[in-house]
Amino acid sequence: MTEGKQEKKFTPGQLAEGTGAAGKPVYVAYRGKVYDVSASPLWEGGRHMEAHRAGGDLSAEFAEAPHGEEVFERYPQVGVLAAAAPSEAELAISPGDAREFWFRVLQKAPLLRRHPHPMVVHFPIVFMISATAFTLLYLLTGIRSFEVTGFHCLGGGVLFTPVAMATGFFTWWLNYLARPLKPVVIKIVLSPILLAAGAGGFVMRWQNPDILGSLGHWTGLVYLALICTLAPLVSVIGWYGATMTFPLHEERGP
Repeated sequence: MTEGKQEKKFTPGQLAEGTGAAGKPVYVAYRGKVYDVSASPLWEGGRHMEAHRAGGDLSAEFAEAPHGEEVFERYPQVGVLAAAAPSEAELAISPGDAREFWFRVLQKAPLLRRHPHPMVVHFPIVFMISATAFTLLYLLTGIRSFEVTGFHCLGGGVLFTPVAMATGFFTWWLNYLARPLKPVVIKIVLSPILLAAGAGGFVMRWQNPDILGSLGHWTGLVYLALICTLAPLVSVIGWYGATMTFPLHEERGP
């Protein structure tokens, strides 16, 4: 920066605009400093190493990187990141500035900005797939404990799916400005279907513990169909979620 010139202070909201999209510069913050890395081929499209996104504070994400702040010395520093805790006036921010408010609140804990959804989403994935797997194991072996385990896993999936959906909406709104991205739209459509199938199956099994013993009756067949849809549904949802972190078009050959 020009010596003697007052450093520009970036709010998290202003920093988030430097994504490299639509001709915008590529800004990243590291240890309180904001850098313009638009000239770096490693930040083309606002992404770095298929894992890091521009427009945010990367201090925590780069904690395990094999380099430090010296890597930014070849790029201009355009300002500093305002990291002051929210004041009482900011706590009374208007509804229209809610996103800016949350950026300021989460600035003190950068991990909370990106990681709550990727963390909790693994619970419904594991539980729903396990519910299908253990139910099928029961049908193949006749071992009752497999069926009971499948029911317990189904309960866990139903419990954690709304949590994953809630954190997903929050992350989508905060980090992606609630833009209608294809993977997000698909997840929004399929997640309620997953929850309905899981909850419906859970209620049916709760009311009739021996429901799989009467597969000749329509209720047993409906229950089995619901359980068998869980693994494919959650796999598709998880796959599209993963493409947002590791986009297929950015994969590199050996």
